[in-house]
Amino acid sequence: MPRITPVLWFDGEAEAAATFYVSLFPGSSVTDVSRYPDDFPDPALAGQALVVEFELDGQGFQGLNGGPGHAPSDAVSFSVPVADQPELDRVWDALVADGGEEGRCGWLTDRWGFSWQIVPRALGETLGGPDPEGAARAMTAMLGMGRLVVDDLRAAYAGS
Repeated sequence: MPRITPVLWFDGEAEAAATFYVSLFPGSSVTDVSRYPDDFPDPALAGQALVVEFELDGQGFQGLNGGPGHAPSDAVSFSVPVADQPELDRVWDALVADGGEEGRCGWLTDRWGFSWQIVPRALGETLGGPDPEGAARAMTAMLGMGRLVVDDLRAAYAGS
């Protein structure tokens, strides 16, 4: 049975976005590109990508070049678990490059306006740790961060 596939609306940049996204995550690929036919009534669209199908770490997506009018919102975001600070920094830096914007508490918006949460393993270890006071300190530290800093989360949890 097919999986539910998120469809991302773009104004002409679905193929560029898909190519970029698959470059960030191992085990990812563009799986199909449907193009406007060469004899399409609007010659400006002839040959351009209409739907781009891609997988990010096994999750299927479609990018639809639907034109202007439907901007992304942070009401939907993509949560990316990362193992450590170097992986967090690599993904974060790539997604905010070329027009993306840093947000709060590990959130960012990429250059196409899509929201991402970059979540290090240490966040769950500190916010969900066995010490409720340490978890509260880690939560307070996280609330003051943009990009999450693993060492700072751990130090807050430890009380140092």
